[in-house]
Amino acid sequence: MAFTFTDENVEKEIATGKPIIVDFWATWCGPCKAIAPIIDELAAEYEGQVLIGKYNCDEENDFASANRIMSIPALLFYKNGKKTDIRLVGAQSKAAIEEKIKELIAL
Repeated sequence: MAFTFTDENVEKEIATGKPIIVDFWATWCGPCKAIAPIIDELAAEYEGQVLIGKYNCDEENDFASANRIMSIPALLFYKNGKKTDIRLVGAQSKAAIEEKIKELIAL
């Protein structure tokens, strides 16, 4: 199961320096719903290596605004306490997301 990021905890988690993926989503977003099971699967598969979680843009928005999230779903990748250049926008296949996870781990 994916972690739940909020405006209150997201910066704290990023500051740990571990690899993190934040999935920006909303309940009304069809593509977000389509990739939700993939996000949960990957969160379980990479548990202990990468913290993969969801950030609900309807319930929270400070972190989304700070990262200029204009389209969802959007996945941002963090490592060593900083945002990386890795980013995915729109519905993605499990293979595409997993490729970016491996790229994040290798950084």
